[in-house]
Amino acid sequence: MWRELYNAAVKVQNHRTISPFIEAGGVAAAILTKKGNIYVGVCIDTASTLGMCAERNAIANMITNGESQIEKVVAVMPDGRVGSPCGACREYMMQLDKNSGEIEILLDLETKKTVKLKELIPDWWGTERFAE
Repeated sequence: MWRELYNAAVKVQNHRTISPFIEAGGVAAAILTKKGNIYVGVCIDTASTLGMCAERNAIANMITNGESQIEKVVAVMPDGRVGSPCGACREYMMQLDKNSGEIEILLDLETKKTVKLKELIPDWWGTERFAE
């Protein structure tokens, strides 16, 4: 499944200049939902910092299609290696669902090394709100 997610992200990556102010596709992401669907997204970098990371773009695609629970995440960096989501993306994912800490993130495609989101954002501030 990791290779399939990686390939889905690479397929949309395509770094390009949209305008003198916006570039897109330097980083691409693919997510696998609990329902087994794959959603992709690319980063959108703007001159005014109003852009969006690839992971959040993929999540927006997922939410647009009526889902909100993620199983796995792959982010592909400009050099083709996989990477860990930034802090903003980690926080965004944690807020999606009470079980988001179990989301599996690929850190190395060749070795299939992964980490759970809860390991990247320990002692998350919002855990108690899901209990309400």
